[in-house]
Amino acid sequence: MTTSPPDYDVFVAEARTWLASVAAPRAERLWGEGPDSVAVFENWTEAEERAETDRIRAYERAKYDAGWGPLTWPEEQGGRGLPVSYALAFRRVEDEFDVPKRTEMFPVTQQLVAPALAQWGTESQKVTYLRAMLRTDVIACQLFSETEAGSDLAAVRTRAVRTAGGWRLDGHKVWTSGARVAEVGIAVCRTDPDSTKHRGLTVFIVPMDAPGVTIRPIRQMTGGTSFNEVYLDGVELDDEQRLGPEGEGWKVALTVLASERLDSGNLGLDNADRVVELARRQGGLDDWQRDRVADVVTRSYVQRLTGMRVAAAVVAGEDPGPEASVGKLLATDTMARTSEVARMLLGPDLSVDSGEWGTWAWTEHVLGAPGYRIAGGTDEIQHNILAERVLGLPRDPVR
Repeated sequence: MTTSPPDYDVFVAEARTWLASVAAPRAERLWGEGPDSVAVFENWTEAEERAETDRIRAYERAKYDAGWGPLTWPEEQGGRGLPVSYALAFRRVEDEFDVPKRTEMFPVTQQLVAPALAQWGTESQKVTYLRAMLRTDVIACQLFSETEAGSDLAAVRTRAVRTAGGWRLDGHKVWTSGARVAEVGIAVCRTDPDSTKHRGLTVFIVPMDAPGVTIRPIRQMTGGTSFNEVYLDGVELDDEQRLGPEGEGWKVALTVLASERLDSGNLGLDNADRVVELARRQGGLDDWQRDRVADVVTRSYVQRLTGMRVAAAVVAGEDPGPEASVGKLLATDTMARTSEVARMLLGPDLSVDSGEWGTWAWTEHVLGAPGYRIAGGTDEIQHNILAERVLGLPRDPVR
């Protein structure tokens, strides 16, 4: 039996009532008060990362238990089977309240890995992981990138070899966010070295505390360690930990990557707004400086409009495809232009910690923003998608 969605206005009112019961309304952020961080990647210690993860988890679990978690998912997974428009409406109302800001690991788990597992997982895997991931009892990280492969996911060298009891994994993954706090990692491995590179891949669910898994933080330019290297040295897995058919790992990975592009179009907009406010506070800009600030304003609006197009396509049940790649490119460009304006406005104050609010903090953005030209699918990958799907240019040859 099909159940009609609740009245939209009633749904929004009920969402606001529940949020008011667990969080205070979000106060207007006053200039010069509170933290002035504009970091693109946080500089937490492992203890700080775990503490923040636990704080966010507590809210996500409360939201799930109250029926406001995976709204578009079926009831058997703790959802309500509602249209995407209702989930977007809840997000807008949620922005009115001072709830914990989700770190990258939460959308990775709930919006990237869980949908892939729902599509490719066995019934046993779904029972074990789906509700746990949607409630964030289990956090997942992506074990995709490798130093030799760069952005070419199909060129991974991490090997998975069949054993009498299942599989043995050996290899090295890099740029893994959240590896220190994740319970499982989704690893793309080569299972048939004689196949063409897009074939012969298989995906595995790897317990991050399994023997043979070693996590080493990577020190960034900012001084933080948001990313990690993950070494897989003789990691033994049962075949039950294989996600999807053997040799079909490329298709499984694309399921994850498609969701990743959809979720990246709003990156950097808060900091773009902040640098415009910095310009207002400084005043006395010449025509060239005002033009640079206006450029950031214009680009941020274009980025927001593109995000609306992506959301409209999803609500309509369509695959936004190229729009998602455009959104990712716009996001990285907005970040770069934001950095340019920050450097223009602050000059030497950007490189010397004078203790003044809202000055030295911008080093975190300037040093971190270039990383997003690689993270979430490099600019070159997005250009390829647009060239092939929009302009109809030939695809890269499959080797």
